[in-house]
Amino acid sequence: MSMRKTAEIIRYAFVILMLAATFYPILFMLFTSVKSTGSLAINFFLPDFTAVHFENFRTAAPKVLPYIGNSVKVSLLTVAGILFVSAGSAYIFARFTFPGKAILYQVLLATMMIPIVLTFVPSYLLVRDLGLLNSHSALILPGIAVGLAFAMLLLRTFFESIDQGLIEAARIDGAREIRILLQLVLPLTVPMIATVSILSILRTWNDFLWPLVTISRDSLRTLPIGLAFLVDKPGSNQFTVMMAGYTLASIPLVVLFLFAMKPFMDGINAGAIKG
Repeated sequence: MSMRKTAEIIRYAFVILMLAATFYPILFMLFTSVKSTGSLAINFFLPDFTAVHFENFRTAAPKVLPYIGNSVKVSLLTVAGILFVSAGSAYIFARFTFPGKAILYQVLLATMMIPIVLTFVPSYLLVRDLGLLNSHSALILPGIAVGLAFAMLLLRTFFESIDQGLIEAARIDGAREIRILLQLVLPLTVPMIATVSILSILRTWNDFLWPLVTISRDSLRTLPIGLAFLVDKPGSNQFTVMMAGYTLASIPLVVLFLFAMKPFMDGINAGAIKG
């Protein structure tokens, strides 16, 4: 066997090994979620198709679904706030000239270089003094502030690439700036809006430390925190029930991936071309 053929076999074997290492934890979660405790003790790492126990999901669902609802609420409101503020701000920076514009824009972008950990204590004190602890506002408002600069950067870059002639034609026809933004600019920016939305949802959905310190009421916890405390709930300390809960928790992001991947990739490609 030639050295080239041997190198190709090694390369394919390495790729297969990496794929197995990537997907096996997911398969392990799925297999374990439908096992019984006895079957798990006998056959821990491999699936057991002799008996499928969907009652694990019936036990886990009432405990996990409220956390999923909280995460959906917080994520959607955070993304809505980011898009509302960043779209208007980006349009102003892209299409208007005013004193101090460049300095103000650089200051806003500079906030992206500040590590989140450095703002953690001041943000907590501010939220506490505003009386927002143990409320979803403690997650939504800081989430909007954290994601605003990045969203504005992406949207402004795309807004500047839109033909100025289209905007001038709309102004000649009597359209006001808010109508131009809503009916002309934003429809042309759907791929970039999808990109900003997905990135913001993923960041908010997976946030762990900030909700941990600002939310102590179980009924208000988001999904990452709820899953961390799932073992403390009656009937949830079984490993199979926990895996069923984790499986249910992964469904929203899987659905988001299936329906939003195309506009997300369109936004990435559009940003690369415009850049």
